Amino acid sequence: MTKLRLSYQTVEFGKIDIHLCTLRNNQEFSDPNGEAEELGISSASWPIFGVVWPSSLVLAHLMAAYDTNTKRILEVGCGMALSSLLLNKQNADITATDYHPQVQHFLKRNTDLNEDGAIAFEQVDWAAENDTLGLFDVIIGSDLLYEDEHIELLSNFLASHANPACEIIIVDPGRGRKNKLVTRMVAHGFKSTVEKPAHTDYLDKEFKGHILRFVRAQ
Repeated sequence: MTKLRLSYQTVEFGKIDIHLCTLRNNQEFSDPNGEAEELGISSASWPIFGVVWPSSLVLAHLMAAYDTNTKRILEVGCGMALSSLLLNKQNADITATDYHPQVQHFLKRNTDLNEDGAIAFEQVDWAAENDTLGLFDVIIGSDLLYEDEHIELLSNFLASHANPACEIIIVDPGRGRKNKLVTRMVAHGFKSTVEKPAHTDYLDKEFKGHILRFVRAQ
């Protein structure tokens, strides 16, 4: 078994520090029991969950200023779950989900690292209809559209877990599928806006993606 090489970092949001244990880079791989392979996750795509991507940072900075109030929030395809960890630090009602079998392990590790309470988590398949998540007031996610087939699966998943009045915020890095997702979400009864993030000076490079917002009023 190849031992994973890990990295530790701290991401600052004003006076809030979020400590993260991540994979050292996106070349790491370890699936000794074949769990990921059984789920259809290749060795090339295995490490994607385990590093902090620019879209994740954009989403987390949005959430740092978001008025969560008493809203029930879901993070979809959370990966390293930076936004979930931040919202948890702010005592928001947050549930995290991902398909990768290692995400829950890292989520617990990072929650403990930040000395916070447990974050509700469920491993979900967008194509399945047997999860126990329920409905949410706010749904968030970043960098979710890697394949064309993801568009319909994701839009249906989002719609099926949205309360009658719901806001959905997706940060898309620009893989060429955002317009198709917008079309699908409008068909589900949501109004959409597409915008560039106002400030990305916390990123090393220019962010070429967009923030997709979908709102449905009760």
